[in-house]
Amino acid sequence: MKAFWDWLGRAPLVDEVDRRNARVIQLLLLFLAVTIPATLVVALVLAWPQLRAQPLQPGLVISLSMSLLIGVSAAIGFVRVRRGALRGGVQLLLGAMLGSLLVNAAIHGFQRQLPDQLAQMLALILAGLVLGRRALWMTLVGLLLTLCVGVVRDSALLPADARSLFNVVPVLFSYLLVALLLDRTTQALRESLRESNARGQRLQQEMQERERAQTQLIHAQKREITERMASGLAHDFNNILAVMSGFAATRHDDDTGSDGERIAQLEDSLAEVEASAERGMTIVRRLLRFSRREAEHVERFDAAAAVEALQPMLRQLLEARIVLRCTLPAAPAPIRFERSQFDLMLLNLASNSRDAIAERGHFDIDVSTTEQGVVIEIADDGHGMPAEVAAQAFEPFYSTKPADRGTGLGLAVVRDLVVRAGGRIQVHSTQGQGTRFRIVLPHAKTAPA
Repeated sequence: MKAFWDWLGRAPLVDEVDRRNARVIQLLLLFLAVTIPATLVVALVLAWPQLRAQPLQPGLVISLSMSLLIGVSAAIGFVRVRRGALRGGVQLLLGAMLGSLLVNAAIHGFQRQLPDQLAQMLALILAGLVLGRRALWMTLVGLLLTLCVGVVRDSALLPADARSLFNVVPVLFSYLLVALLLDRTTQALRESLRESNARGQRLQQEMQERERAQTQLIHAQKREITERMASGLAHDFNNILAVMSGFAATRHDDDTGSDGERIAQLEDSLAEVEASAERGMTIVRRLLRFSRREAEHVERFDAAAAVEALQPMLRQLLEARIVLRCTLPAAPAPIRFERSQFDLMLLNLASNSRDAIAERGHFDIDVSTTEQGVVIEIADDGHGMPAEVAAQAFEPFYSTKPADRGTGLGLAVVRDLVVRAGGRIQVHSTQGQGTRFRIVLPHAKTAPA
């Protein structure tokens, strides 16, 4: 039954309302397509002796033919719904039902049809729920025409009997009441659905804009950190170039006694020049990879190994006056994070510590693994923060720095990155004694993908 129900829901329909009504409409069409012909066959088999004993009445033949027409129309309508034309299938069924009611009213009159009003109500419900307001009122007009034809037929059959007119007003009132209720209900449902879809589209657009803004913000933070590392990079490259220049100058030394010794010394110098150039290129590659703007790619890696690999960039950012101390575990500390964003998080915290340390100081990173997850503690011995400042540290655009030295977005970005990775971050600071950030990230096996 579940597979059959799922199959009914796979009709290729575009309209949201049609998709919601598709399963019930298909069940109704299938029910009519099967039960009406089956009922006619059973009735003919049971009544066959009586039918053979007397000639067939034309009215009976026409009534049975109209019922069979409804069953065939339901079968064709079911096929049309399966091909994506729900409204066309329902329209075909409604046409057959109204035609059958009109023919039966013309043959038998209104009084004979009065006990069974199911077909009339079903026609109104199908028109209102599936086809909309216009089809609903057109169906009501068709039913009124049928009613008029039936009343005229009753007057012709029983000209002296006015009892058939007594039920006209209640039936008219019931048709009109059902049509009004369906009109208001379906209109309210469709308006509510349209508003819901519009809200969903607006929410999706807002989410996309938020993601774009978040990406731009992260890229801007990377650029800011890169600019702050410029002085450290210049100092490192000056040292590298000095080493390369010193080894290159050894070609002027003529103290060695033989050509072989001079060649060996030159090869050693060139090897050192190559090693220094490789160190410089490593710094450049790491910096370019960090500052590059690319799609987020969450990966599994060892947090301790990532901190160890990030130490050269941290030293460039912290300057020579601040001592970097890292305490890393011997066992791996696997997490799931976007690697460049993990680097950005630590570099942001290091940048804040550099500004908080007036002269000389220490910047400590401690990585450990607990039952709660991978714990990364970042501490400095700078001037610290008052309690009211620490309480607002993660708020966007909140900063105690001068306008030309910070945007107030660094810690807000850090918090967002930690929360998106399924972790949490806390800050503890005492004025005059430094600041400590505690970040807890889920283990890789339990972290969200």
